[in-house]
Amino acid sequence: MKVGLQINRFTWPGGPEAIGPTLARIVRDADDIGFDSIWVMDHFFQIRGIGPADEPMLEGWTTLGFMAAHSSRAGLGLMVGGVHYRQPGLWVKAATTLDVLSGGRAWLGIGAAWNEQESRGLGFRFPPLGERFEMLEETLAIAHGMWSGEHGSEEAFEGRQFQAERLLNSPQSLSRPRVPILIGGGGEKKTLRLVARYADACNVFGTPEAIAHKYGILAEHCAAIGRDPDEIERSTLQQVALGNGSAGTSTPTQLIDRFGDLADAGAQHVIFGVRDVADPAILERFGREVLPALRDL
Repeated sequence: MKVGLQINRFTWPGGPEAIGPTLARIVRDADDIGFDSIWVMDHFFQIRGIGPADEPMLEGWTTLGFMAAHSSRAGLGLMVGGVHYRQPGLWVKAATTLDVLSGGRAWLGIGAAWNEQESRGLGFRFPPLGERFEMLEETLAIAHGMWSGEHGSEEAFEGRQFQAERLLNSPQSLSRPRVPILIGGGGEKKTLRLVARYADACNVFGTPEAIAHKYGILAEHCAAIGRDPDEIERSTLQQVALGNGSAGTSTPTQLIDRFGDLADAGAQHVIFGVRDVADPAILERFGREVLPALRDL
């Protein structure tokens, strides 16, 4: 099993001045410990379920560039990007830039988005869901074009949402045939259909039973277009709190058992947010007591 770390809070001791040094240390530690991937959210306000909207939140692509400079092996990506925040060409150029500067470690994580509060708050247009799915599919098609060949495609793109005259991409990504595309979301009619057609990975969340069901639906979409579902990495996003088993925490053994159930459900890459991730002892304990066992799942 591959293991990823999502950093989803920046409310750390020391205030804004300490965010940069603390994030650099967390990323270095996670990279050294052996996490396969490190992710941040693509939000401008903190999201419900994690904290109040006015908690500190960093812009995602800028943060990934900073993280690339403080790591050397882990993959880096947004979990996941909101399609309406950037034009398709910018999505691909940003991911390509990260890939080139990190030595081929970028992911393009993207989805149809949901956070109307931050969109309205900061003046982003928030189209209806159906329109956002059109934007997502056209963005994915443009990404495939820009990541084709030596410098992208010479062909123009004409869609309902986007038009582009030349899909040039130079420098081309180091990751070939493209920066791996991860689509986040478990919508069974639209999202997983787009995964089958365009993506290299999917990300869903829920119980083992829930994610097994989603992976089954994905396999059906793959069968409909003649694609091998094993070409698509199956990941799941979870939240964990490492402790002694009390006060909402889990022991290392309990976490290993939980991740084992996720592996049995079909997950190949478990990505999780960690409570108190800024405490160096937490990641050190993960590396010592949890990660070695997960490699065998």
